[in-house]
Amino acid sequence: MRVPSRSPGSQPGPRVPPATPARRLPTPPGRPRADAPDLAAYRAAVADLLVEVGALADAPSTAARQVLIDDRLREPALAAVLDATPQGFLGARETLLLEMARYQPNERSSARDLAALVRIYLLSRIDVMWWRDAPSFLTDTQVEASADLVDLEWLRRRDLLSFRYRQQPASVLGRGVQAVRRRLRPDASPRTAGLLARRARREVVALLNDLGREFARATPSGTPPLWVTSLTRSAEHQYRLRRLGYSAMLPSGHCSGYAVDVEMAWFDRFGVREALAEMLLARQEAGEINVIDEGQAWHLCLAPAARRRLRRAYEAEMGV
Repeated sequence: MRVPSRSPGSQPGPRVPPATPARRLPTPPGRPRADAPDLAAYRAAVADLLVEVGALADAPSTAARQVLIDDRLREPALAAVLDATPQGFLGARETLLLEMARYQPNERSSARDLAALVRIYLLSRIDVMWWRDAPSFLTDTQVEASADLVDLEWLRRRDLLSFRYRQQPASVLGRGVQAVRRRLRPDASPRTAGLLARRARREVVALLNDLGREFARATPSGTPPLWVTSLTRSAEHQYRLRRLGYSAMLPSGHCSGYAVDVEMAWFDRFGVREALAEMLLARQEAGEINVIDEGQAWHLCLAPAARRRLRRAYEAEMGV
């Protein structure tokens, strides 16, 4: 079984594409593109590339790594996906080389080494290719004001969610209370800062509810529900996270509202992490999501082909 990837963080990176992409006609939601790349071949090519990158991870190998990246990215399986992103092949290549040049490992970044950074970047390009015609949320204000997003707290209070999350404390007092709780009960919940914005697309809520119910059925009684650590983010917040050393790619599926992160490491203590991993990878094999292993959490992005079904599921479940 091949395990997916993580996601890098460094200093502020390339500009986020404008909300209205140029030169491309949008594809109707849920309809696959006629020239859609072979994603299984792409993921296999990424895995092969990582073996070579890992062998050239030392500082003196910088020039050799650049030659390797220049050569391997031109392989048809890789080039097809990169060329279908808003940046195109050359832009995606240059961004990857820049990320590699800037890379500095730190405890906040989920890219633990250079190979992980390359893996995260390349697998996240699937998200970007899928949602290249979707507008990005550029600011936190746009996230909070968007009519395309729903408030999870409103749904939670009505017992309409099959997953859990934590709201990021907005004050010093709130952060202090959270720190005390962690000291008193360190394993009671995942070690995550929580959601800055508890807002999500309706299709994503339906996906998470579906995953949450499946996870509950597949695990022993008493296992905690699926836990979501990140949802919709603005490009503004992505840059903020990068400055702090967190892994935050740009462009990102989080900024279009179609990507989420779910906790994995915490479920080791309940003996169900592998069950959750198998469930998510099966969804990827079915073409519903893209999966990237980021260590403590896994990044998921909804596939356009699943959007219409999940929107209908949300409307049926919520009675709208």
